[in-house]
Amino acid sequence: MAENAYTSGSINFAGLGNGTDFNKLIDGLVEVEQKRVTRLENWKASWETKNEQFKNLNTQMLSLKTTLEGFDTTNEFMSKAVSSTNTNVLVATANADAQAASHTVEVGQLATNDVLITTSGASGLDSVIATADTSFTYSYGGKSYTVDNIAAGTTLDSFVNIINNHPDSRSNIRASTLFDGSVYHLQLTGIDPGADNQIVISNAGSLVFGTGDFTQTQDAQNAQLRINGFPASGAGWLERSTNIVDDAIEGLTLDLKDSDPGSTVTISVTTDKQAMQDTVTKFVEAINLVRANIIAMTKVDETKGTTSTGGSSLVDVSDTKGSILTGNYGIDIVSQNLKNITAEMGLGFAPWDEETLTGDKYSALSQLGILTDAEQGSPTYGLLKIDYDELSKALDENPDAVAKLFSSESQGKSQSPDFTFKSLIDGTTKAGFYDIEIVSDGTQITSATINGEEATVSGWEITGKSGDSLGMAIRLDNTSAGSHSGKIAVQKGKAGELIDELTSLTKPYNEFTYEGGPLAVLQNNYNDIMSSIDDKIAYETTRISKMETNMRLKFSRLDALLGQYSLKQGQLSSAIAQLGN
Repeated sequence: MAENAYTSGSINFAGLGNGTDFNKLIDGLVEVEQKRVTRLENWKASWETKNEQFKNLNTQMLSLKTTLEGFDTTNEFMSKAVSSTNTNVLVATANADAQAASHTVEVGQLATNDVLITTSGASGLDSVIATADTSFTYSYGGKSYTVDNIAAGTTLDSFVNIINNHPDSRSNIRASTLFDGSVYHLQLTGIDPGADNQIVISNAGSLVFGTGDFTQTQDAQNAQLRINGFPASGAGWLERSTNIVDDAIEGLTLDLKDSDPGSTVTISVTTDKQAMQDTVTKFVEAINLVRANIIAMTKVDETKGTTSTGGSSLVDVSDTKGSILTGNYGIDIVSQNLKNITAEMGLGFAPWDEETLTGDKYSALSQLGILTDAEQGSPTYGLLKIDYDELSKALDENPDAVAKLFSSESQGKSQSPDFTFKSLIDGTTKAGFYDIEIVSDGTQITSATINGEEATVSGWEITGKSGDSLGMAIRLDNTSAGSHSGKIAVQKGKAGELIDELTSLTKPYNEFTYEGGPLAVLQNNYNDIMSSIDDKIAYETTRISKMETNMRLKFSRLDALLGQYSLKQGQLSSAIAQLGN
């Protein structure tokens, strides 16, 4: 091959026939065509960037949903602090139903388990206590049980294992041994405290311990307590079979630690306003994380050029005024829906009317000092801000109303004396206001509608059978003949409302129903677009490759032809030179 030969695949340029660098020429032409591929790759990259940002936003929204689920019930949101003047005797916890008040509690005795210990003992844990195949029968809580198949040769340790693992005894009694320094005694303890849970051995079979050997060393008894002086001294006690008493004082769980007859312990319940304020702060911060991300994704740089939202017109993001997701309708839906919930009144909440004393003390977050920062140029522009003075004032005045606005759990209430809200189906019945119309002839309901839609009638009750009221039950109290109308309010707190919306916004795309959250739908569409771009890139790559091959063939032939002409030119020049001689 000549020193200056060029090779491309099977094509060989034998020389530069007329001094033209054909390889450089072809490479240049290919490079020009390759820009179409580069432009497609950049276009695809813009969709990939969008999808990646959708994923990040979706992750943040799911995180926000998880955070909100931590305080979407009144019990979770509304913290109550409880103090005890003698924690050695009594401690207590409170839920949202507990009233801020003080109570006196006298603990007469604790609830205890029944304990039986054998009088005689065995010299060792491996001592045989069954001389023949036998069974063991006892009663617990008045019910008889038999542990059978106790084999001859069973040791004390094996018997303990049999009792503790036998399906008839493991949930009733517990066996163990007690070493007195010389022998091991068998001990049986009732699982549950309370006077009704007595252990009675009725048949010890061929065990070395007879029924008379089992001595009651602790009697099962109920806890006795007196609350706020009730019952009066000398009139007995309130009794429970457990030392955890959660049904005596509404919202309070008493944990009895010791008895102290004749003395009272004072339990004080207060609202933990600082804890509630901390929860409100957590609520706002979690929402702001999503808002800040959306602002960053859609920001507009006024110092740059024209706004571009991507697509085929996007060449260089850095040259655009808007971000790659500025004006994206999926992001706009997410942003606006979440803003609406924080800005609007709570579902089923009505403004407080001082004259009629009706409505809700707090029905919007703005009443608690939670507002969107609308100051242009502010570092928190577009984010929620808390006026803590306003929030503290609201918590001082009516902490229950604050908690309800955040965490009410689809609670219904009637605004009419003629009928009563009965129940709803959580997750089916929607929050909001419902117009109720019930007609009675004095003996039965003759017709009923909820928001103008016919309701199911059963006795003096009606139930929503379609639409938002589906599953909501209402009882007519005023059964007199005539038409009875009014409203039912089904309230849902802001945390629950946001959770429902986030559930909808982050719903995965279903390829069979073509349904999903807005970001999931867009991601699916963008994946289709990227797939189409891949096809175009593949087509262009093939086309350019073929074009390059064809050009190299053509220029190779041209190069060969030019080489022939060059040879002939040399021959002619040589001939002409010889003619001159």
